[in-house]
Amino acid sequence: MSEVTYVRHEAAEAARQLDAFLPSYEEVYAELPYREGPSDVAEFIEHYQTHAQRPGMRLVLARDGDQVVGFGYGYRLSPDTRWGHNLQDGKLPKDFTREDGRRTFVIIELAVRKPWRRRGIPAELHTQLLAGLDAERVTLTVRPEPEAAPAQSAYAAWGYRKVGVSHPWDEAPLYDCMLHELH
Repeated sequence: MSEVTYVRHEAAEAARQLDAFLPSYEEVYAELPYREGPSDVAEFIEHYQTHAQRPGMRLVLARDGDQVVGFGYGYRLSPDTRWGHNLQDGKLPKDFTREDGRRTFVIIELAVRKPWRRRGIPAELHTQLLAGLDAERVTLTVRPEPEAAPAQSAYAAWGYRKVGVSHPWDEAPLYDCMLHELH
């Protein structure tokens, strides 16, 4: 394995990178607990194409030579976002879910292929994704422990705290909603 390099793509350039990291997505999400198949991947492609059009879209690719070994992406939450409506059992102040298009950056995906895990790649993807970001906070959702214990530990170490449980769509499992204050 050679040195891993990181490249951030924004806006339209991020949209053009789907083919570069889609094989990594398929590999990572075929694993437990996800077990995604072709219809799930097709749904991801559709969602990514929509996400890539959102304001503040950023994608970071981690490469080992010419292989994409990890990726992370997100965008700014718009004033009409529904992310707060998905939160359950949180005791949050009323103003907590107010968005203005700049306040909150949401990380949608952060994943690393198995052979490259435990090498600090997720932390560097996260750092590169947030570098120079002008936002008050970052949010993400993660499966609860024990099925996502490594991810939960990493997010806690990076300064995230659980603010509630999210149920983003009817068939979805419950996710822990995490928040990291930047300012």
